[in-house]
Amino acid sequence: MKRISMILALGFGSLASCAAAQDGATAGRTTTTPEGAVMQLDDDLAYKPGELTDEQLHSSTRSLFAAKGMNVFRRFPRDETSDMVNFYTKALALRSLSPIQLTQSQQMLLTGVGSMQIKLAAGQQGSRKYDLSGGVKGGTGIRFFALSYPSEELVVGRFREAGLPAPSFTDRPDGSRGALVTDPGGFPIELVIRKGAKDGSNDGVGVGIGVSDLAKSRAFYREFVGLDELPPVKDPVLGLTLYPYRHGETTLYLYEPTGKAVDNGSAGIQYVITDAAMADAKGKARRVAVETPLNRLRGFDLTTVWLNDPDGVTNYYAQVGPGSRTAREQATGSSGK
Repeated sequence: MKRISMILALGFGSLASCAAAQDGATAGRTTTTPEGAVMQLDDDLAYKPGELTDEQLHSSTRSLFAAKGMNVFRRFPRDETSDMVNFYTKALALRSLSPIQLTQSQQMLLTGVGSMQIKLAAGQQGSRKYDLSGGVKGGTGIRFFALSYPSEELVVGRFREAGLPAPSFTDRPDGSRGALVTDPGGFPIELVIRKGAKDGSNDGVGVGIGVSDLAKSRAFYREFVGLDELPPVKDPVLGLTLYPYRHGETTLYLYEPTGKAVDNGSAGIQYVITDAAMADAKGKARRVAVETPLNRLRGFDLTTVWLNDPDGVTNYYAQVGPGSRTAREQATGSSGK
């Protein structure tokens, strides 16, 4: 694991210069993502009317998936950056990866969970709502992550070494043990201790989403996104019935909250795909709400479209080209090492 001080100190000047040069060279329209990245809009990116069949337009996005799971974002106030890094890399023992410099002032810190990532985005952008009051049951939006570990003693020791209170675990009906903690920004994390789990939750991450209309949200993730629908489960630690939707290492857990708070900003979902224009066309055909229109960041060989689920949770579709950092890291096997 890289030292935390390196994450905070490195400037990544080449990436910043590349992004700045691209911004300066762009004479056309731009858009800004919820993480603060400035992207270029280009009408030529989209499929033209009549190019796609009804079957292509109305099938799910599942066939576009190019990764073994989904990445997730955690957005937080900038002044909490140091504490967030300590919590996620020391207490939770997630792998620290090289940050991405989105702009000269905006940096994304990356942590590895299996083959996917939890992306820590400092700075809360735009008009999105950030209200975690009431915790897991407090309202709609992504309201917790679930991470698994093989040893309770290991987790407790890491929290203490990070200068944090030790989690309090309780038994679960399936033989596992669970605890609920919060990160420095007040976002809940469910810790699950189970036999055979990979350390650092490297067998995957769970993402809990409070929804205002369970039937509508279940249809969105089943029929539009195309995730595997699993049987409902009762979680005694959270006191909830969860409706799981899975792709590979990542499982989304939909549930009905008891509170009315709205949070569509503190966390989001990312799918790495083969064709962002196709995801855009499928979204338009189903009238899915658009957060950030189809765009590109040419210096990073990245084409994206940001869509919203029925409660405004960002579902970010990212197509990475052969010249992207992601593609280079996959080719060299260095993304998680």
